[in-house]
Amino acid sequence: MGKGNQTESLLTCEELSGAVHGTVCGLAENLKNFSFTSVATDSRNVVSGTLFCPLIGEFQDGHKYIPQAIEKGATVIFITKSVYDQNNQYYMELLSKNYQLTFITVDNNLKALQDAARAYAKKFPNLVRVSVTGSSGKTTTKEICASILRQKYNLIATVGNFNSETGLPLSVFNIRSEHECGLFEMGMNRENEIGEIARVFKPNYAIVTNIGTAHIGILGSRENIAQEKKKIFSYVKEDGAAIIPQNDDFRDYLAKGIPGKVVFFGKDVPESESGVKFIEDLGVDGTRFSVDGVETVLKIPGSYNYQNALGAIALAKVLGLTTEQIVKGIEELKAPEGRSNIRQVNTVKDASGNSKKITILEDCYNANPDSMESAIEMCSKLSVEGKKYFILGDMFELGATSVESHSRMGALAAVSTAAELIFVGRDMKNGAETAKESGKIAVKYFENIEDANLNKLCDDLMSELNDGDFIFVKASHGMHLEKIIEKIVEESDEN
Repeated sequence: MGKGNQTESLLTCEELSGAVHGTVCGLAENLKNFSFTSVATDSRNVVSGTLFCPLIGEFQDGHKYIPQAIEKGATVIFITKSVYDQNNQYYMELLSKNYQLTFITVDNNLKALQDAARAYAKKFPNLVRVSVTGSSGKTTTKEICASILRQKYNLIATVGNFNSETGLPLSVFNIRSEHECGLFEMGMNRENEIGEIARVFKPNYAIVTNIGTAHIGILGSRENIAQEKKKIFSYVKEDGAAIIPQNDDFRDYLAKGIPGKVVFFGKDVPESESGVKFIEDLGVDGTRFSVDGVETVLKIPGSYNYQNALGAIALAKVLGLTTEQIVKGIEELKAPEGRSNIRQVNTVKDASGNSKKITILEDCYNANPDSMESAIEMCSKLSVEGKKYFILGDMFELGATSVESHSRMGALAAVSTAAELIFVGRDMKNGAETAKESGKIAVKYFENIEDANLNKLCDDLMSELNDGDFIFVKASHGMHLEKIIEKIVEESDEN
């Protein structure tokens, strides 16, 4: 590895150590070579020139991967002071063997990562800063925003849903001097997580998609969720804007006390205010609408995704994008991986040489009661040639509300237009039992989709499918229901 220098580094040694209130541990030769050009919390992602931040979790201590990080080319490493003090001779020996290496001891590695990212973000004072949060729809909204904003700006945006206490800081370190706008998603799994990561990026424009029940098992109530989500507006100044859903119960609470402009979005906002007019629900093909009189189609199905698009359009208008730029961004949009993806599949030909065309709606990346209820209602309204099959899996992080929430999904699905319901997961057993009690619809249940269950579920389904049938699959990502789709596609001739 070639020698680094401070002009190449994302932050100088003084900037970094000052930001994290750390102590630099390095020989004179090491400090002369100080440089890092990327940041990682996972040693597997370390490349030459990486700042490695080993995190201490409930079951894992990242410090044990420091040797692997050094081997892969890490040049700067945060070390928790207590860990360093226990074995400082060992760490000094590592430094003496690699003059490209610098250690910085800190009180808390996670806070150091966030403080370092905050210092780095300050180096871009002219960057237009945009963030998105909400109980559901935030990743889709972020992707719609990104497609539109790219029509005007050189954009840096969150990849996937890298939106957590660690993901947001890592995303911030991807900002470069050529970027004109930063768009970062903010999620939460604990109290004040939004507050902490908003402090890192300090967005001057922000969208809250909705206040629902995702993570209610952690925060306890929708009121607490609203209080947490509102923190995304903490850095909206007089020249910034807060984009807030018109019909949300917490609309007025979210809007209160914001110095900047407050813009409400939603299907009930008049065209005279929004510039947007709904034309037609196209089912699996999306939604047709117009922006300032120019027709376009959002290719992601569902009225809830149209709602997400309205938030993105409201933001774009605040930022001064033209109608042409907004429409082009909508038309170039592709559904985020695993979220509302439509797949057309031709089943393998039978003995007579006939194949069957089926449609799959894949929404396996995330699930909470609000998003699942909206998706069930949307799929129930869809007009399809054949029968509908709903495959519903567990929703995570619902705490004491889990039994009631999963039972409610079973009740909703039981009165849908599906011909058959397939429930997967320990919690979804409540949904299956509730659906069976209705006696109105065929119900199957699998505790998991380990190999035997996966094979039986898919074999049974494939034997039942006919031309024009529709399959809807939704669950929290940890259920891995995408395996069902992969197996169906594997046994078919996908278009």
